[in-house]
Amino acid sequence: MPVSNLIVGPPPPLTVTADGSALIAEIEDYLASLPASARVPVPYVCPLGRVLQPWNADQPLPRRTVLDRLTHRQARPVPVSVAGHLQLTSRYLTAYGWLQGALWDSRGRVCLLGAQAAVLAHGYGTPQTVRRARTQVMEVLHAEGIPVSSPDVFNDAPTTREADVHRVLASAAARAHTLGI
Repeated sequence: MPVSNLIVGPPPPLTVTADGSALIAEIEDYLASLPASARVPVPYVCPLGRVLQPWNADQPLPRRTVLDRLTHRQARPVPVSVAGHLQLTSRYLTAYGWLQGALWDSRGRVCLLGAQAAVLAHGYGTPQTVRRARTQVMEVLHAEGIPVSSPDVFNDAPTTREADVHRVLASAAARAHTLGI
């Protein structure tokens, strides 16, 4: 077949706009033409850690050994670093919601201490890990000039917002990571 038979006409004119809307429309048309299985939604990740994953996605689940089952005891806690505990606490708050003035409410929202207790209750870390993590939070609060007697007082302060809690947890996790704990 000769090449001249394949060419139907000139290509459509290239439309260029200052904001790139023509290109965006072309990409959207192309994506809409794909079969449904080829369109995979990608979770949006924001600085506070909101992802379409469980809060403990990168951690192994606590598993009972044969000896644990024979002696009817709970699984041993998954070892996590202080930095890891603080990151899990922030992710737990993101997943279940933040609360002031109580450990938890009927909707499942928790305060900072409630989130730390929940991470511990789910089998991540030990009470010593939680104590060391709370010390790191206090170090960050004092370094930032926030005069509080405990992380719980900071959590329940009327001027504290959820973003403030996540920021302090991230700073404390970074500090703990730097210290190697």
